[in-house]
Amino acid sequence: MDTAPEGVDPNVPNVARMYDYYLDGKDNFAADRAAAEQILKTFPHTKQGAWANRNFLRRAVRHVADSGVQQIVDLGAGLPTQGNTHEIAPEARVVYVDYDSVVCVHGRALLARTANVDFLQADVRDTDVLLDKVRDMVDFDRPVAFLMLALLHFMPDDVAYDVVAKLREVSAPGSYLVISHAVDPTPDTTPEALEIYRRSTAALNLRDREGILRFFDGYELAEPGLTFPDGWRPDDPDAPVDDRIDFGYVGVGRKL
Repeated sequence: MDTAPEGVDPNVPNVARMYDYYLDGKDNFAADRAAAEQILKTFPHTKQGAWANRNFLRRAVRHVADSGVQQIVDLGAGLPTQGNTHEIAPEARVVYVDYDSVVCVHGRALLARTANVDFLQADVRDTDVLLDKVRDMVDFDRPVAFLMLALLHFMPDDVAYDVVAKLREVSAPGSYLVISHAVDPTPDTTPEALEIYRRSTAALNLRDREGILRFFDGYELAEPGLTFPDGWRPDDPDAPVDDRIDFGYVGVGRKL
């Protein structure tokens, strides 16, 4: 990306553009790349983690669609890239949500001619407003899948658990919650990474496994439960699982 859209400060690292860089994308600025490279010095497997997360998204969405859910809300969708949710579940009604204006501009441009798909600019943390907007696009009397990949670790506890609780309350039985969440692999060096993200558009709030599992209260976890990304229903069950803990945990829950 060479030129910043109006209203966008290219000198402030943006978490969505940093993630795009990890995925070898082109929609990022020098400040994003510099911040991402600092993270890679502390967590050298971050790129592998981003790709593992993306591959988990593909398998989880396929599972949700195969389970008969035809409405998917992808929260904190990030910059468009290959293997988007609507491409994995082409028959589903898909609503992408992000609060970042740059992300939304790119998303709408990509999806301009795509039927049954919308890109909504909204802040997930303002959940009541978000749900009011989504109600025009999704029928909450029928099951819906909420995707929250690499999102909740950018929210403090009081906000994160409240957001998930509100999504659960509005969902019909049979709805799904799909989460991926970073953990703290190296407590001695993590403060350096936290400071980098504090200077970007969103600060990190890492949790342990029990803290992540708590998000699934009221849901039945699909097998194999809360696990590493590569271990969640891999395409090749015989392939070795990369259990480097800095990838974090993933899970898919069905509302009871």
